[in-house]
Amino acid sequence: MPPSRSHIRSTIEAYLARHPGERAGLDTLLAALGRPADPTSRTALPGHITCSALVIDDTDRVLHIHHRDGGKVLTPSGHNEPGDNTLAAAALRALHEEAGIPPGAVVPWPRLGGLPLDIGVHEIDADPATSTPARHHYDLRFCFQLRHVDAAIALRAEAVCEREWRPIDRVAAPTLRDKLLKLGTAAPAGEPVNASALIYNDQGQYLLHLRDHLPGVIWEPGAWSLLGGGREPQDRTLEETVRRELREEAGLHVPVLRPFAVEEARGSDGTTIPIAVYAGRWNGNPADLTLTEGVMLHWFAPDVLPRLRISSSTCDLVYRHAASGPEGEHEAVRSDTSREAEPLGSCRPRSRSPASSPAAPSGTVLNVVGVHLYLEDLDGRVLLGLRHPDSAYAASMYHFLAGHCEQESAVACLLREAREEAGLRIEPGDVELAHVVHLVDTPGDRPRMQLVFRARRWEGTPEVREPDKCTSWGFWHPDELPVQTVAYTRAAIEGIRAQRLYTEMGWA
Repeated sequence: MPPSRSHIRSTIEAYLARHPGERAGLDTLLAALGRPADPTSRTALPGHITCSALVIDDTDRVLHIHHRDGGKVLTPSGHNEPGDNTLAAAALRALHEEAGIPPGAVVPWPRLGGLPLDIGVHEIDADPATSTPARHHYDLRFCFQLRHVDAAIALRAEAVCEREWRPIDRVAAPTLRDKLLKLGTAAPAGEPVNASALIYNDQGQYLLHLRDHLPGVIWEPGAWSLLGGGREPQDRTLEETVRRELREEAGLHVPVLRPFAVEEARGSDGTTIPIAVYAGRWNGNPADLTLTEGVMLHWFAPDVLPRLRISSSTCDLVYRHAASGPEGEHEAVRSDTSREAEPLGSCRPRSRSPASSPAAPSGTVLNVVGVHLYLEDLDGRVLLGLRHPDSAYAASMYHFLAGHCEQESAVACLLREAREEAGLRIEPGDVELAHVVHLVDTPGDRPRMQLVFRARRWEGTPEVREPDKCTSWGFWHPDELPVQTVAYTRAAIEGIRAQRLYTEMGWA
């Protein structure tokens, strides 16, 4: 099936969050997303989406192909076909068809987060011979690194007559050339840029994560897999990457993680990504964790794996680890069970592990504590983020930059969330408590204490760092908030303007 409309929209909005100055130039593309026609169909008018593959080799040269039709020199590009379940998959198919380079011979360029490097708008002349009217191509250009320098390139003879590797400073399109020059150097071909955690307990079971069944949106949809993810710019090592992912996805802290293997995982688009796997022991209850991505976490013995929907590479990892014997004594493991990267409201009621803290006094109801950033620009407008349309909480709603406390102070949590979600750097002395909202969503639900902090100074421009959770950041005047603003976010803004410190919501 073709890429979903939500996948297309979230990809383009995340791209525009990185390049806000290009929004006006892509207004016709944004308008096309609002029409009933499939924006990837070649019959959609007045324009439709195409996808290109920018392939860079180990000497920083970009692959170009010479077309027989008019002698055009272009990067491999093509229309979307029904079997392309993502936009990047369409670019990879065009690369294979036009240049003979299979998806497994390239890896996505690190630090782009799966987003296109550039979106170009091209005017295509009418073709009287086929009665095709003039139209626009909105070309999403995805960047890849050539893994195998000696990869055989078999040109599609009927359409392409020659290949050429051009230095970046000779790429014809000025905007694309400037972005390529600013791209920086990738990791050496084959070096991991992703990390996963192989977590086991004293009973010989392994902790697996059931992913959401969202084909074309996430890796290995609907399958059991390991926790983990891609390296972010702030991660100094891959161990920091896997620790951050454990914290963000499940609120889990494992004191001892040891390198176990480097594996290659194949995505639905055919690309192969090297992943560093770290192993660690944990004896907690998955029900005590706050899962922010996917469906559930569960312990499984190795002999159960064949009955699961799970990749062969994950099975092999578990079997190899189980056969390798104990890795030595590990420290007792604790679980930070209060973390939730999805801003506020998607966690289940849960209790802390008896091993991690004393039981609360009888009758005590533990409140969830959330932190929120209140940021005003020079015009008095407030920073809000547009939540991803597939979010479990407040989908397609506007909300503060927010998160739940880990084993940390509220201010430390705020500064971490600002850095992780939007790339903002804030000093502890530059924040102050501005408002508190004490609420319950419905009677009987877990109470929530929402702390709203105002930052007087900060460094950086808000950017989308977690596009699967927030698709854009923007400043809004308090008198003109979007209709789809989260209710308690609106209440907090009203309270701050009225110089009121406290609001209650949802209590009978």
